[in-house]
Amino acid sequence: MAAGGDHGSPDSYRSPLASRYASPEMCFVFSDRYKFRTWRQLWLWLAEAEQTLGLPITDEQIQEMKSNLENIDFKMAAEEEKRLRHDVMAHVHTFGHCCPKAAGIIHLGATSCYVGDNTDLIILRNALDLLLPKLARVISRLADFAKERASLPTLGFTHFQPAQLTTVGKRCCLWIQDLCMDLQNLKRVRDDLRFRGVKGTTGTQASFLQLFEGDDHKVEQLDKMVTEKAGFKRAFIITGQTYTRKVDIEVLSVLASLGASVHKMEFRSCCPGWSAMICTDIRLLANLKEMEEPFEKQQIGSSAMPYKRNPMRSERCCSLARHLMTLVMDPLQTASVQWFERTLDDSANRRICLAEAFLTADTILNTLQNISEGLVVYPKVIERRIRQELPFMATENIIMAMVKAGGSRQDCHEKIRVLSQQAASVVKQEGGDNDLIERIQVDAYFSPIHSQLDHLLDPSSFTGRASQQVQRFLEEEVYPLLKPYESVMKVKAELCL
Repeated sequence: MAAGGDHGSPDSYRSPLASRYASPEMCFVFSDRYKFRTWRQLWLWLAEAEQTLGLPITDEQIQEMKSNLENIDFKMAAEEEKRLRHDVMAHVHTFGHCCPKAAGIIHLGATSCYVGDNTDLIILRNALDLLLPKLARVISRLADFAKERASLPTLGFTHFQPAQLTTVGKRCCLWIQDLCMDLQNLKRVRDDLRFRGVKGTTGTQASFLQLFEGDDHKVEQLDKMVTEKAGFKRAFIITGQTYTRKVDIEVLSVLASLGASVHKMEFRSCCPGWSAMICTDIRLLANLKEMEEPFEKQQIGSSAMPYKRNPMRSERCCSLARHLMTLVMDPLQTASVQWFERTLDDSANRRICLAEAFLTADTILNTLQNISEGLVVYPKVIERRIRQELPFMATENIIMAMVKAGGSRQDCHEKIRVLSQQAASVVKQEGGDNDLIERIQVDAYFSPIHSQLDHLLDPSSFTGRASQQVQRFLEEEVYPLLKPYESVMKVKAELCL
């Protein structure tokens, strides 16, 4: 407010999160208008509670404050802050200017963090309330996708090398499972938020104890009344001047974990291989031409290569997810260097990292919902890749069938080893198709099972219980989790750019 350029001008820097990506509703929650209007609301709640508990505050003063909650002179506030070098006092004076009768009781007994920290907690709560249904919608769209393709076989990958078959729906459930954990964590951290409340300069409530002439009960009632007016069930009993900055760590850790789900490739020590999360998977599958994100009719993939269909939405999610994951370092470091009851070196950092984390998460979820509402699968391409790899995967089944037909397991193994090496040479050295099955079909040794080969090579027989797992997972874990969000499920995603 006190410095900086004209942020609406093309000649001044604007955060791309606000100007290009994030939703209007999330941008509003972190706007100056919302912040300073909330400051005034907090001053009103404090005055109302103080009046109720017996302080000499008149109805006329209360009404004057109510009438001017929205009447914010931002220019005057900026000038006052430049003069005073104190943002809260600048707004105390600005509010008092339009409420002359109430000016003397605005901010009575309070410290700057009464409005600053309590507003931040209100904003965090309301921002989480915006993210929760958005994440629920993403999960719902992916659940529909998984259910529809629960039985569609596809080649699995470990180390990004061909592995045993899975199904398209089962793979999608890997994504959904992580997002369900994120939904639960977001809900937990939202419900665990506590109000800072009415605590005074160092958290001792000394100023309010003096106002109420040593009446402990009235001080406790004041804290409780303002907490309830703000819509919180609980307030911190213990604070310094600020609420503990561990809260910011908790909130941004959950958002960073969401970023990891959307983007990262995670190596699992307990099981060789990798599990690529959502947008990385989609980008890799787009390269394999098995699956694509939505591509609009007039969308251009490349300025130089007209044929390109780049997965730009998934790439955007990955790009922003990396930023989101790094932001948790700010509150970690801030909390670690707070001195005694507080230091002000948290302030400038928190102005940036809290807003950016939520605007980034908001953008990611809006984009991911758009992707999940328009995913395209190419079954013929998937089938072709299965045909290329399935002969090698089927060798164990072929050996078992030969043994059942009276053959030797060791002799059969050696025969298949030789034929497999020959087929692999055709694929790798000549660029041909995998012809292992054709070689088995013309080898008299395998004549006892020639009639069984079609059955032994049925892709659906290689996917285990994948389809049953999808059904059980959706019914037992996903749908119950989404039930509280049923009323907002029909909202479509809209991308800003």
